[in-house]
Amino acid sequence: MQSETWSPRERMVYSAAQLLRARGATATGIRDVVARAGAPRGSFQHYFPGGKDQLVGEALEWAGGFAERRAASYPATTDDPTPAGLFAHMVEGWKAEFTARGFERGCPVMATAADLAGGDSAVNGHVRAALEGWGHAVAAELARMGVPAGRADALATLMISALEGAIMWARIRRDVGPLETVVTELAPLLDSAARP
Repeated sequence: MQSETWSPRERMVYSAAQLLRARGATATGIRDVVARAGAPRGSFQHYFPGGKDQLVGEALEWAGGFAERRAASYPATTDDPTPAGLFAHMVEGWKAEFTARGFERGCPVMATAADLAGGDSAVNGHVRAALEGWGHAVAAELARMGVPAGRADALATLMISALEGAIMWARIRRDVGPLETVVTELAPLLDSAARP
């Protein structure tokens, strides 16, 4: 996904997001980010005067935006959008990732939250913003399908929570079965929430 036309700064943000997925925030080192991005060695301080917290925060913003765009892209994939179809679309990217690349990398937002949310890290605001933005994007799509606003927010929370839990189970089991299970089990509930 990393584009060769990206600036060193953009490559560092993307590289940080990818390393967060595999290692979490604590184990993601600046040197590794710079090396993975192929950026000039001294460029980190120039682009990120706020240090590692700034870089991780921007990587989380990127990840949150990616998740939002994924949710918003669903209607273009079908002539008959449904809440269950939206959830299957959200899950499909993870199934494809795990099938093609293995189970090393999870969600950078959740990996960072697992690392830092219990403390008072400056990054926690970025974790919250990424998760809330994703939730709002999912709820907006549900609302477009006729799910009442309050219910759309609740279902977005359920969908993201189920997806994140299934990602964890899939990585531990090294099997996409948990992802398939949450899609199958939640489909009737999700579709019943849309107005006829």
